[in-house]
Amino acid sequence: MASHAHKEHSGDKLVEEAASILTDAGEQWTAMRETVFRAIAAQGRPASAYDIAEIVGKMLEKRVAANSVYRILDLFVRTNLANRIESANAYLVNTHPGCRHDCIFIICDECGQTDHFDDESVTSALRQAGRQAGFSNVSPVVELRGLCAECA
Repeated sequence: MASHAHKEHSGDKLVEEAASILTDAGEQWTAMRETVFRAIAAQGRPASAYDIAEIVGKMLEKRVAANSVYRILDLFVRTNLANRIESANAYLVNTHPGCRHDCIFIICDECGQTDHFDDESVTSALRQAGRQAGFSNVSPVVELRGLCAECA
């Protein structure tokens, strides 16, 4: 399995790295964006925009609209600060936001634990198949579902 080393971040260092990447991309690191980022980072597993909006609302002690959170999450996905778990319509913080590659996510159907691994041979084959079908800018989305070791 072809993979590469990640520079994993956590806590305040993760927030600092995210802020740096977002501003380097020409975007602003606002108080609301930081609050949403901290909320998703605290989850440790995929969370829906509605769940994140509820958490942010409690943090700010006011109602927060889910569509506001969706816009921020879309920005985070575009700038590699978060990943969207398609099969769960949920989001997961990227603990190595400076590293761009195609992740293969593995999700526990019982507890929701989510992890990822890299296998360049799989994702390269998928990108190549997309190009052969006449598509450009192919971005593989690979998710495996099953039971984690603790739930099995």
